[in-house]
Amino acid sequence: MATTAWKSKRDVASSHGPLALSEVEGLLFLCNREGRAFDKLRPNGLGMGLTYKDAGVSIDAGNALVRAIGPLARSTARPGAEAELGGFGGFFDLKAAGYSDPLLVAANDGVGTKLKLAIETGRHDGVGIDLVAMCANDLIVQGAEPLFFLDYYATGKLDGEVASSVVASIAEGCRRAGCALIGGETAEMPGMYAPGDYDLAGFCVGAVDRDKVLTGANIASGDVIVGLGSSGVHSNGFSLVRRIIAQEGWDLSEPLPGESGRSLGEALLEPTRIYVRALLPLVQEGRIKGLAHITGGGLIENIPRVLPDSCHAIIDAGRCQLPAIFSMLQAGGKIAPEEMARTFNCGVGMAVILAPEQADGVAAALKGAGETVFEIGRIEQGPRGCTVHGQAGTWNSAKDWFATHHA
Repeated sequence: MATTAWKSKRDVASSHGPLALSEVEGLLFLCNREGRAFDKLRPNGLGMGLTYKDAGVSIDAGNALVRAIGPLARSTARPGAEAELGGFGGFFDLKAAGYSDPLLVAANDGVGTKLKLAIETGRHDGVGIDLVAMCANDLIVQGAEPLFFLDYYATGKLDGEVASSVVASIAEGCRRAGCALIGGETAEMPGMYAPGDYDLAGFCVGAVDRDKVLTGANIASGDVIVGLGSSGVHSNGFSLVRRIIAQEGWDLSEPLPGESGRSLGEALLEPTRIYVRALLPLVQEGRIKGLAHITGGGLIENIPRVLPDSCHAIIDAGRCQLPAIFSMLQAGGKIAPEEMARTFNCGVGMAVILAPEQADGVAAALKGAGETVFEIGRIEQGPRGCTVHGQAGTWNSAKDWFATHHA
């Protein structure tokens, strides 16, 4: 092997003509007469092959990150999972979690272009909560308790400080959702991303007893729809948000009109609210007929996803508490109220469908759990779908309006 290797070097050398040694940052390179390097040498002058680090991937940095996030993962431990990292896969013990005849429910999602604002402002301490929220909220709407979570973090060059901040916020999201962070993947891929950029994906698995699955099958005309307040834009619609920011030339560091002490950037990056702990006891008690996580598609497209045929949701926009950030976005983009209803959550992060006799008790329980609760509509007989309507003055409209979606 050594003979072949050195023969190869001799052949290459002869093809490049006279060679010279050149030192760059403490490393020696063999160069041709034009100064082009074709081989790197160790300090002792012996030939040296390329390393993974030469290609832009630092194994040491990756290992350091795993060591740093180990305690963060352990802080999310729960019955069924010790949340230890380092193996080839993560274990979860369903029996230890108290399940005997469960169905597993899985969800995955990302944070979307909200990450661009996080990167531009250098605020990475909330996007991990967003990542968990987008998955965990999708599980609770089916009656499932989130059990464990895995993340995928991808970047061109690993920045340990940024990655640790992101994973710390993922762990915080897991604690809020009651699920264990049992594993993940950190991918350093030179050339795939612009400097400083990264992307996230999350994967969450939950469980629900077979007889407690929320299917929405018993939703009927006359049922009440209650909204749970959102914390802001959450994690949907940010391509439009960023278009408005660029168009209007907004400075993200300036105060948000109508709110003291918070900048526009802080308001936009407010993490998605996680509703699991408030809703799970009510779901398990059978007091809720249906839940809809209001994400991309807004109120009019998400509520019909949980309705049976012949049920139509009627939403009164005037009863939705529209946060100041949405009013600012609507004015900046001159967005019609109908478009608002199908793009943003408009202040409602979760829609809860209840029998009329359950409405007061469930609302009281949710308020006691710290949620902002307001009745926003009802279920009527009709084609499966949703209509959002408002009078003149609602959502900055000069006239009465409505928006309808048929599923």
